[in-house]
Amino acid sequence: MITAHDLHNLAVYLLDRHGPDVINFADHAVSELEAQGDDSRASTWRVLRSVVQDMVEGRLSQNDIKLH
Repeated sequence: MITAHDLHNLAVYLLDRHGPDVINFADHAVSELEAQGDDSRASTWRVLRSVVQDMVEGRLSQNDIKLH
């Protein structure tokens, strides 16, 4: 099971490697996985996209994770 900490670390890594384009990558992954009927993995990519978008828009720090 992927944890909030895992998602945070993955989002930071992907942003460092690809910048805000990760949001588009995530959208593409969700579409492909839904087309394949893999709702579980599509859901994980939706959550990852949300974390990345929050980081890009300054609502979530890349340095630490705080869930409210």
